[in-house]
Amino acid sequence: MQRRTILITGSTDGIGKQTALELAKLGSQVIIHGRNPSKCTKVLEAIKKASKNQYLEFVVGDLSSLSQIRDLANQIKSKYKELHVLINNAGIFETEKRYSEDRYEMTFAVNYLAPFALTLLLLPLLKKNAPSRVILVSSRVHSTSIDFDNLNAEKYFSGYEAYGLSKLCNILFTYQLAKRLEGTNITVNCLHPGVINTKLLRAAFSGGAPASEGAKTPVYLATSNDVENITGNYFIDRSIIESASISYNSDIQNKLWILSENLTKVKYEDLDL
Repeated sequence: MQRRTILITGSTDGIGKQTALELAKLGSQVIIHGRNPSKCTKVLEAIKKASKNQYLEFVVGDLSSLSQIRDLANQIKSKYKELHVLINNAGIFETEKRYSEDRYEMTFAVNYLAPFALTLLLLPLLKKNAPSRVILVSSRVHSTSIDFDNLNAEKYFSGYEAYGLSKLCNILFTYQLAKRLEGTNITVNCLHPGVINTKLLRAAFSGGAPASEGAKTPVYLATSNDVENITGNYFIDRSIIESASISYNSDIQNKLWILSENLTKVKYEDLDL
């Protein structure tokens, strides 16, 4: 069987770290991602020891910076000939309004614009290695509406609303990208990992289940033959579940897509697919 190469963003903590461990135990070549090289090294060695898998490496990049996202994508494309699965796992919860270096509200920048830009930039590599999979970690608490005049906290900021908005955007992006990639043999799905006891959850809510529970659906979507040809869906507990009704609105999906291309300066039609 071919060894699958899997990139997991935000995989030095919580669900991402546990997902990396579980996939390493299954024999995958896992590319860990984080912002801190020394932390990446420490986590990498721990996973190698626990999994007995030496096919592990790491990449470094700050997902709040669009220039670093471009550098990260270029680094991956130049270093790896193969990429079969991209798991957009990295996420933050902000209690106060902050802006990225690109002047985007930090939650929106990291949780949504980053996976939008990174996914599109890596699509040529994923296409070359199809069948391949794109997975986005969303949340059950995704918003049920979207105010395009407050995406950047122009009018007001609420940590909970900014988080829910970013997770709705993940779902809108999933559904629209799946449509655009029909016939390419690249599937795109998103998921709610459960209420998991992670650093993010403790910052925003209360404690939850262990990270091993949160990793189950990402690992399933990355590896299971059951979802080999399933695309454009939202999963909870390894089952397809309906997301908020607004997430199926094609006009909203397209409006967000065009805005996202303009904000990130990454355009789908410019990709070599």
